[in-house]
Amino acid sequence: MKPKREASQDRIELLQGTLDMLILQTLVWGPQHGYAITHSIRGRSGEILQVETGSLYPALHRLEKQGWVTSQWKQTESKQRAKYYRLTPAGKKQLLSEQARWEQIVNAIAGVLNPES
Repeated sequence: MKPKREASQDRIELLQGTLDMLILQTLVWGPQHGYAITHSIRGRSGEILQVETGSLYPALHRLEKQGWVTSQWKQTESKQRAKYYRLTPAGKKQLLSEQARWEQIVNAIAGVLNPES
């Protein structure tokens, strides 16, 4: 019988740069505040990818500094003030570049794991 693992052991560490791509992809669906971004990533990954606050906000600030996202303070549906992030045209271009790079990585790993394919 397989030993029971804690949920934290099932978390997957993201490759460096992957978080940026996931955030940019999430913002393709429209402007969102930080909590909504983490919720989208977690939900769309089947609860596997969980982005911690300590990783999310430095990444958002980095993306904003690069000009790939912009931010604006707005009121949430629950009447709280939150910073909403929006993808810029430069961010859309960067996302396409990141997606192409990701495909190369996936294909390279698949080639190592399944050399006869």
